[in-house]
Amino acid sequence: MKIYTRTGDDGSTGLLGSGRVLKSAPRVEAYGSVDELNAVLGVARATDSAGWLAAEIEAIQSRLFKLGAELATAEARMLERLERVSDRDVAELEQWIDRLEEELPPLKSFIVPGGSRLAAHLHFARTVCRRAERRAVALREHEPVEPVLVRYLNRLADLLFVMARWCNRREGIAETEWRSGARGPDADPR
Repeated sequence: MKIYTRTGDDGSTGLLGSGRVLKSAPRVEAYGSVDELNAVLGVARATDSAGWLAAEIEAIQSRLFKLGAELATAEARMLERLERVSDRDVAELEQWIDRLEEELPPLKSFIVPGGSRLAAHLHFARTVCRRAERRAVALREHEPVEPVLVRYLNRLADLLFVMARWCNRREGIAETEWRSGARGPDADPR
């Protein structure tokens, strides 16, 4: 099978099951953002040379394939065939958050994204996750979306934030707290 089919040259794409939609459709925006998140998490996992979070990220990537497939499916009969994201998956994310947060100091202010390479990739993944969540909510304005999908993405963004903080702490890198009115090193002192 060839990688190119030429069927999308007109700006449309096929959904799981039958039907084609424009590549700019809210459904495609939603599952496309989930696909982008999965790729960003792949970069984070590749950066995790110590394997601290490899198992968790791999499990998340697998669930994102399920979540993306559900978003890419408009037919009820096709949805019945899919392995779906569930409340158990959301609960697992919450357990991971709780476990990692046990090792972290409480938050006192906003954190500037960055730190170690791995933490920076996880912060980036968090922002892509929030976009995927927004796209799923936007799709819900036009078509039914299972509420658990939005809950999963919401909790996943929280987990990615905690993972980034945890990685910085584990590597001994201090978090940079955001300060209102902070000025750069070359700022005029007036």
